[in-house]
Amino acid sequence: MNPIFGRGLALQFRLFIAVLLSVTLIVADARFHLFSGARLYLDSVVSPLIYLADSPRKLADGVSEQIQTRAELLEENRKLEQQLFLLRSDLLRSTQLAQENERLRKLLGSPVQADSRKMVAEILAVDSDPFVHQVVIDRGERNGVYEGQPVVNDLGVVGQVISVGKTTSRVLLISDLSHALPVRVMRNDIRAIASGTGILDELTLKNIPRSADLQEGDLLVTSGLGGRFPMGYPVAKISRFSYEEGKPFAEVKAVPLAALDRLRYLLLLWPEPATASAAQAVLPAASAAVATLPVTPVADKPKVTPAAAANKPAADRKAAPVRKTKSAHKVATNTQTAPVTVQPVSGERR
Repeated sequence: MNPIFGRGLALQFRLFIAVLLSVTLIVADARFHLFSGARLYLDSVVSPLIYLADSPRKLADGVSEQIQTRAELLEENRKLEQQLFLLRSDLLRSTQLAQENERLRKLLGSPVQADSRKMVAEILAVDSDPFVHQVVIDRGERNGVYEGQPVVNDLGVVGQVISVGKTTSRVLLISDLSHALPVRVMRNDIRAIASGTGILDELTLKNIPRSADLQEGDLLVTSGLGGRFPMGYPVAKISRFSYEEGKPFAEVKAVPLAALDRLRYLLLLWPEPATASAAQAVLPAASAAVATLPVTPVADKPKVTPAAAANKPAADRKAAPVRKTKSAHKVATNTQTAPVTVQPVSGERR
């Protein structure tokens, strides 16, 4: 009699095959990027579902904006006008400082930093995994977004793009455990690496010597090393600097300036290549330096007649020129050599 349920492979063997296959696929994707095309295709397929899931939030935001009272709108308009007035006054000063900085860089032969291209993006979804700090934005390959692109907002650095679809992209936040960012202290230019801790409002600076000149409240900005993030964008402020006796490194914590738990609009950056700006800045400086070099006039060599050259000894021809004195001038004027005629030798053909 045949059993109803056939006996197959053992459960432990099936589990071993599944685990082995999973590890193989993970290594193949992480090391050799074999599934990048498939991931791009899946992101493009899932994009309509993301927009559909985000539509209730957009509808609720639109309804709440429509039912605002007139007094609230007037109050908000007044605050925005004051903020715009302050920003315009700061812009006047920043324009003057930018021009002065550009002139000083040209004098020093340093490359002038060009403004980068920017694009506004809106957040569509936030990763629900508490151990993964990622968000999905509404810009993708059609908008020129690329992997590794820096992302900021109006307060500071937010993160970078890690995967790109046709119409959406995924951004890794600076607070994620797998993210690290080269920074420098604004006060004294000490360089460090700001790493994520898995907490949205905390970063850590590793391998900082206990004798480093760091203080609570120091501003950390991007250093530009690595070529991924442009130089000078604010990242975080140091909130704790402590060390224990017997340990070579201090414990340094920082708070991100961007509110990573309340993100809505982001700014994508396209950093300008540094080679062209560097060449444009160095070439004028080099030409100006060459133009200011002193030029030493070279004296004309005295003309030597063929007769004098023939009568001059060989040792005198190779000797260095002698400075003329009054006595030498007299001897030169008194000893004039008459032209010498060469008589033909008998038997020589003319």
